Amino acid sequence: MTRRPAFRRLLALRPLALAAILLPPRAPAPPAPRVDVDERRLPNGLTLLMIEHRQAPVVSCSIFYRVGSANEEPGRTGISHLLEHMMFKGTRTVGTRDWAGEKPLLERIERLNERLEEAGGAGGDPAEAARLRREIEETERAEEPLLVRNELWKLYMASGARGLNAGTGKDRTQYYCSLPANRIELWMALESDRMRDPVFREFYRERDVVIEERRLTVDDSPEGAFWEQLFATSLIAHPYRWPIIGWRSDIECLTPAAVREWHRRYYAPNNAIVVVAGDISKEDVAGLAARYFGPIPAQPPPPPIVTREPPQRGPRHSRLAVDASPRVALAFHKPPVSSDDDIALSVLENVLSSGRTSRLYRRLVQERKVAVSASASCAPAKYSSLFIIHAVPRRPHTVDDVARAVRGELDALAAEPVSEWELGKARNQIEADFVRGLESASELASVVGTYEAIDRWDYVNRYIPRVRAVTAADLGRVARAYLTEEKCTTVAIQ
Repeated sequence: MTRRPAFRRLLALRPLALAAILLPPRAPAPPAPRVDVDERRLPNGLTLLMIEHRQAPVVSCSIFYRVGSANEEPGRTGISHLLEHMMFKGTRTVGTRDWAGEKPLLERIERLNERLEEAGGAGGDPAEAARLRREIEETERAEEPLLVRNELWKLYMASGARGLNAGTGKDRTQYYCSLPANRIELWMALESDRMRDPVFREFYRERDVVIEERRLTVDDSPEGAFWEQLFATSLIAHPYRWPIIGWRSDIECLTPAAVREWHRRYYAPNNAIVVVAGDISKEDVAGLAARYFGPIPAQPPPPPIVTREPPQRGPRHSRLAVDASPRVALAFHKPPVSSDDDIALSVLENVLSSGRTSRLYRRLVQERKVAVSASASCAPAKYSSLFIIHAVPRRPHTVDDVARAVRGELDALAAEPVSEWELGKARNQIEADFVRGLESASELASVVGTYEAIDRWDYVNRYIPRVRAVTAADLGRVARAYLTEEKCTTVAIQ
């Protein structure tokens, strides 16, 4: 028998085997990237995290409060988000020309609005309601000369601030901006003032702004309604099911007194995290934090969240009857950020949907052509949350066709080990994205503060070693444990 040349025998081998022969042995993994964080705690409980990052004479400052929609309850959904809006209205020293003169007018406006909501309700007196509206308008006109609108923004902008903004999530609320390095004391002064003495000017107007925001982003938005329905259907007990913006009927009932009490309970130094990253002297920053935040007294610890989501005992389905392009999402309960299984699921997310070689894109979009897009998301959360796969069908295929195709890919993951090539690609992609996400001072401050709010900041340094430890067997195990048909919630727009 004629023997084939050696190179032809090599070419006959499977690609992975050939690669193993032709490629040099894998070099040892480089040291995992680390973030050097100086953590300090003020006597009043405030957490201070400092990161030197001397690429430019700039500092990125963030203050996080450990409160979000998960801390709310029926009747008060949306209160964390509304408070975020109100925190830009100023303080006793910012936003007013005469606080002593403005204060009684604000108190009168609040009393009149309380009476108006009673008179304007079912069984109320329309004539009395009209009289109260006129009186409110007169009082607001009297307050007008005392207001300095947007003074907080103007102070920041005049000092060279960039990226000034805020955001409310399910577990945290963040206020952030970047400043010239020599303006860090201004940030400390303004943010400690907001923590200590906020004034909720123009409350009812801002409440209407939030109601309008909900209308635009959810009530009149098929996409917003879709995602709201997904969480409301997937979760039946845990407050992650509440929309961050709140239910409209709840927003309409929020009062200045309720928001002040929410601020008192959650915007305390012992519930706050200050993160400063950039061109800093740590001792100078620590001294400024002690000077400005140190005198603010701690408050009793906020009440814990005790409700846990019960195990799902069968598939759930929901269809939205809206005029919009078809789409479908499959959601599965996943463990909190502290779990090793959450790390394995984050690697699995990458295997499924990172790039054109990912399983969902390659199988559903390129090969079977049942979808125009398909992606997975597995955002870390303090409590058990959702692993979500979202897809848009390609005509003539339906959302049911796409859902079945996704289920088939998940069944394959559970039955057959992920290849070492896929696993290695996922690890490398995660590590590259992680490093790129820590290149700027603002990204450093945001990532470190976020993990301190939901777990511990050193999650940042533990993350890559834990990703590197994930095996193909781990991916199959978590697929079988979490991504099953019995534990699936499917929400679709047909």
